[in-house]
Amino acid sequence: MAIGHDYVEKVYAGWLAKVIGVRHGGLIENWTYERIERTFGEIKEYLHEFINFAADDDTNGPIFFLRALEDYVCSREITAEQMGLTWLNYAPDGHGFYWWGGYGKSTEHTAYMNLKNGIMAPRSGSIAQNGVAVAEQIGGQIFIDVWGLVAPGNPELAAHFAEKIASVSHDGNGKYGGMFIAACIAAAFGERDIERIIDIGLGYIPKDCEYAQVTRDVIRFYHEHPSNWRDAFHYVKAHYGYDKYPGHCHIIPNSAVMILSLLYGEGDFSRTINICNMCGWDTDCNVANVATMMGVRGGIDCIDTKWRKPINDFLCCSSVIGSLNILDIPWCATYIAKLGYRLAGEEVPARWSGIFADERLSYHFEYPGSTHAFRLAHTDNLPVTGYIDNEAGVSATGSRSLKVHFNNVQGGCAYRIYQQTYYRPADFNDSRYDPSFSPILYPGQRVEATIQHPGPASQRVLARLYVWDSNGDAFHYGAVVQLAAGEWTKLVYDIPPLSGACIEHAGIELIPMDGKNAKGPSLVCYVDHVAFSGKPSYEVDFAQERLEKWNGLHVEVSQLTYLRGIWTLEEGELSGSYYGEPAEAYTGALDWRDYQFETVIVPKLGEHHRVNFRVQGGIRSYAVGFAPGGKLALYKNDNGYVKLAEAAYAWELEVPAVVAIKAVGNTFMVSVDGVSLLDAVDDHRPYLTGMIGFSNSEGSHTHYRRFSLTSL
Repeated sequence: MAIGHDYVEKVYAGWLAKVIGVRHGGLIENWTYERIERTFGEIKEYLHEFINFAADDDTNGPIFFLRALEDYVCSREITAEQMGLTWLNYAPDGHGFYWWGGYGKSTEHTAYMNLKNGIMAPRSGSIAQNGVAVAEQIGGQIFIDVWGLVAPGNPELAAHFAEKIASVSHDGNGKYGGMFIAACIAAAFGERDIERIIDIGLGYIPKDCEYAQVTRDVIRFYHEHPSNWRDAFHYVKAHYGYDKYPGHCHIIPNSAVMILSLLYGEGDFSRTINICNMCGWDTDCNVANVATMMGVRGGIDCIDTKWRKPINDFLCCSSVIGSLNILDIPWCATYIAKLGYRLAGEEVPARWSGIFADERLSYHFEYPGSTHAFRLAHTDNLPVTGYIDNEAGVSATGSRSLKVHFNNVQGGCAYRIYQQTYYRPADFNDSRYDPSFSPILYPGQRVEATIQHPGPASQRVLARLYVWDSNGDAFHYGAVVQLAAGEWTKLVYDIPPLSGACIEHAGIELIPMDGKNAKGPSLVCYVDHVAFSGKPSYEVDFAQERLEKWNGLHVEVSQLTYLRGIWTLEEGELSGSYYGEPAEAYTGALDWRDYQFETVIVPKLGEHHRVNFRVQGGIRSYAVGFAPGGKLALYKNDNGYVKLAEAAYAWELEVPAVVAIKAVGNTFMVSVDGVSLLDAVDDHRPYLTGMIGFSNSEGSHTHYRRFSLTSL
């Protein structure tokens, strides 16, 4: 079956709906029906206001597990074991990403520990390994949406993928739920009848399994009592409530309320997700799954602005890849749809080919209603009155752009439209799942944007690109251009190499020229195709970094993510330690290619003091550093470190040394204090791109004073 012409827009609607569902249910997660009814009565909109909603396991899992298709093989032949290795590569060890509730209590924690200790998928999630209570919790269902999104109109393929990825952590009904939801989402690309969608999903799980039996029972009750969903919930609670099932969050009660909400929602997006939320239990998971299905079924037009506007296309994650923890929903939709076209063996339609082929980090505004998480600001942080919106029919390329509208502008003041390129705890309402970030833009790189001031011609407006370094509280600007009314103007700014910077904002500054200190008319501009590209070149002194405190419960070093270990700042230096396996911390982006990475290492205790380069995750990287017996050693991590080369070097505790790695293609040159000591070539599936990082192992404690990165 060929992919439909509206596939890309439906992926965007489905993934946006998933995020909306998580946000809608997230702040009353695990509340009971009675508690929700007592507090809110009839729910019709978001229950809480939020600045930005922090990372959540329901969105972490889908968007990162899908990377298995990119990292291994983009076909139905991908294995459960490869999907399990994807867990190990992108999830931090014991913090963030999942609920780490303990081995045997949290299904994801249990599966991760199994994988880490060599119990590969599907055994890692099996009933035989973990028992029924652990294997039949809800996680096999909540992480599954993307596998339906990459298989439009092909529920068999969706269920096939879902069976493999769910088996990493779940089994039995826990696995069948994932297969069912993925198949329903795939079916919703071409089917609008809710009961038919449910019936299609049931066709891909055993007819006699409890999941299928409960689903059919809820359908029966709906046909007998179609007018009151609350009666249906009381029936579900009496027959399939939490008290009937073991574990922290069993799949069956939650699956029953999902079916209930789909049926009683009568095809209306808002009614469906509100009913699901009012039922309680695992609200964010349940609402998100039904929202994805409804978003795909109805497309973007079915999702009211009241749900979309607070999201503003922003998605926070908490993987070990800090630059991938700052995402916008259109980027996610493009990533998902690319894989969908590859799996189907189809060419990307001409309408999307340029966007899909663009290797830069770009913001195109071509999806209906999309904002790509852009925001407004006023010079001197004065309050902003205005709005942004997606405008059809106005564009330099394509068919849409971002409309920027400022009210009552004053001459000589600066009005900014920007992308936030780094986040801190104060930017969020909560600290769910411990997010941490690396910037998505660095010194040495380029910012581009195309802008139009539609007029009137008498309104004179200047424009320039800018970035804000929050470490130095300094703005850096590109050239000033006076806009000609009705004409598109391309702005380009090459950010200079900087020392100690953290670029937190990047955008366009608009300056009305007329009416000094006088209130003027509104200012309207259209922005099209903003892009970040180029090679980074910068230095960081850890004395200028800070500890990011998430509600006082979790502390991380700014600009870094970490896999495991204690990472903090001591006496103006980065400090890392751990009792056993490698402690690792990272920064940068996955697409960094050839570069020289230099840092000052101060060995404090133990015999293993390293830096990492070409880091592609927790189980894929290179490391070089000081080793036992007076050695400098180079390692490759391929789900375990293997030594590639070594040289004699009489390093000493407490004696600083400048270690520099030059990585060009598959060739690596290492020097210490300016003396070349190691040259090595990796001819066996080399890592050709990746982040930089810091690490040690076996009870070692290491300090790092600064680092620099120069692209080659």
